[in-house]
Amino acid sequence: MIAMDEQELRSERDALGEVRVPVTALYGAQTQRAIDNFPISGLRLPGPMIRALGLIKGAVSEANRRLGLLDAERATAIGQAAEQVEAGRYDAHFPIDIFQSGSGTSSNMNANEVIANLATELLGRKVHPNDDVNMSQSSNDVIPTAIHVSAALTAHEWTLPGLRHLSATIARKGTALDHVVKTGRTHLMDAMPIRFSQELSGWRAQVDADIARLTDSLDRVYELAIGGTAVGTGVNAPPELGNLVATILAERTGLPFVSARNRFQHMAAQDVAVELSGQLKVVAVTLTKVANDLRWMNSGPVAGLAEIELEAIQPGSSIMPGKINPVIPEAVCMVAAQIIGNDLTITLGGQAGNFQLNTMLPMIAYNLVQSLHIAGTAARLLADSAIAGFAVNEEGIRRRLGENPILVTALNREIGYDLGAKIVRAAYSQKRSLKEVAREMTDLSSERLDELLDPRRLTEGGI
Repeated sequence: MIAMDEQELRSERDALGEVRVPVTALYGAQTQRAIDNFPISGLRLPGPMIRALGLIKGAVSEANRRLGLLDAERATAIGQAAEQVEAGRYDAHFPIDIFQSGSGTSSNMNANEVIANLATELLGRKVHPNDDVNMSQSSNDVIPTAIHVSAALTAHEWTLPGLRHLSATIARKGTALDHVVKTGRTHLMDAMPIRFSQELSGWRAQVDADIARLTDSLDRVYELAIGGTAVGTGVNAPPELGNLVATILAERTGLPFVSARNRFQHMAAQDVAVELSGQLKVVAVTLTKVANDLRWMNSGPVAGLAEIELEAIQPGSSIMPGKINPVIPEAVCMVAAQIIGNDLTITLGGQAGNFQLNTMLPMIAYNLVQSLHIAGTAARLLADSAIAGFAVNEEGIRRRLGENPILVTALNREIGYDLGAKIVRAAYSQKRSLKEVAREMTDLSSERLDELLDPRRLTEGGI
């Protein structure tokens, strides 16, 4: 990056005076002040938030035109410029750190300035960032609206499709493995038999419940604060503006956005973002459960469980030749940890509502969009690169199942718990098969033992 003092500069002015801005920058004085004031992390507003700002600015300019507040020429120029921002063509001109004014005023003005300069070029005469692009708006309603719009779009385009794909992949794999009966495990110890299809059905049910929870939370994400302007009262905006902008956004995105029933809530608090993040935390827990089960089943191949073999996608060690590690499940577990950490950050951000405004909006936006994005991406990666292609060690699974003394549980109704416990202890200590010991210690016939201890039958419930 070229240092500021090495760039060709132009002069811009705002209410505080003159500011020097790079000649090639589409932004203006207020953006440059924020760049100078907040050299904190290098983390910038995420692409979905910039897209949402473009959508919102375009929708409000159209609403202002329809309401007779903005002439058609300026509205059209602003709309075209906003579409270019929405399309991501000018993301590089949104350089402000996410750790900035808690209202996101700097990022709102960044959008206003970029769109105003683009619109000015299109129109051939001055378009003002505040008077024209920001007409009928405030940072205090624009940024909360952008959080909801970006979250809804990311959820529909990344998170939910990724989770649905994971669910479908688990279902297909479970169907293909329904014939495999394996040793169940509780406390990581041998337990009663279970079919692979049953084990995977538990994963799928978790994922499907996550989808349902996210979908339910999105009903509240669709409510938009736009129209509330500075403190929720709608000062300097027509009463119809909020409803009209929500309608335009719904038409342009295909999502059911509506004007908030109470704009004071959505500007003063970020409870909806906290709720959605909480649902993503559950997704993270689900992904961790599935990933860790895969890691355990893949452990070995000699000294572990070795029930499955994940696809070998890269060497696993810089010193141990031939070693292959479960890198996809490991990566997914790290994603889950990040989402859980983001949730705590968002929760703390949600506590920062004082009177009529929350003042941690850019940070909430960054973490929420990141969680939504990586949850969907990790779900798809887990499906395609771990679950879809793993191989099953059926011979080893059958052998271990046949050696599992816990199958004696199936004899409880015939011989009682106490005798069953003695049989298990004898089988363990003598390293003999359960059937052999049971044949000696009970009066059950070999045929009856075979019937009672049939692993497939034991996965079907009943007595």
